[in-house]
Amino acid sequence: MAYIGKQPTIGNFVKLDTITTSATATYNLTNGGVAFSPQSPNHCIVSLNGVIQSPTTSFTISGSTIVFASALTASDVIDFILVLGDVLNIGTPSDNTVSLAKLTATGTKDATTFLRGDNTFATAGATAGQVIQVVQATDSTARTTTSNTFVDASSTLTVNITPSSASNKILVILMLCGFGADTQNTNARATVFRGATDISPSNGFADNNIVSGGSYYVGAGNSVLDTPNTTSSITYQFKMQNSGGGNTARVNNGGFSSLTCLEIKG
Repeated sequence: MAYIGKQPTIGNFVKLDTITTSATATYNLTNGGVAFSPQSPNHCIVSLNGVIQSPTTSFTISGSTIVFASALTASDVIDFILVLGDVLNIGTPSDNTVSLAKLTATGTKDATTFLRGDNTFATAGATAGQVIQVVQATDSTARTTTSNTFVDASSTLTVNITPSSASNKILVILMLCGFGADTQNTNARATVFRGATDISPSNGFADNNIVSGGSYYVGAGNSVLDTPNTTSSITYQFKMQNSGGGNTARVNNGGFSSLTCLEIKG
């Protein structure tokens, strides 16, 4: 930013009160008669007998006192002590005011990367169709139901995901193991709900129709590309039914099942 005239100086520069020396190494620091505590020796320029002193070597700072490496005498003169300023809290930088060169982290700093919370860089600006995040739940416990409506047969197969954009889609993949029914002429069906909404195709994500013989258990699954249109947290949940009324549908009759949700850039 250009200025007319002298550009303002930013900082808390303080010239401390004059100190009269004596046969001691420790002196109080004051500013306008009030005790003053510099942040560190490195914040101070100290001139003694016309010679600038080396911070931490020739003197140290302890609270509101300066301690020289050796005792002075009444004939020594502390010309001045200039405090260059405190470590300032700049608050939140304005937009477009921090350059890539000012970011310290492992990784490549360029216009297509951003600094993550773990001080590493990740690629920004994903293009349409790219995967943003993946969340998965698994379940290996044998589950059953006799309900002829979809019920929560396994609370373990539940995924919570928060889309980063309302225009993104969620690819929901349900994979079942040991899925079927115990009785002939019944249908074991499985689906996935988004909250209270069944998002499956007709007849659910999986439909195992027992048309002859006894029980029959298979691996089954399906997927759907859901459009939740939100950036709030979403819950996807596996549910199961047996259309034969009092008959029993089963899942995980050996093996385990999974529910996977992938956020896809819109």
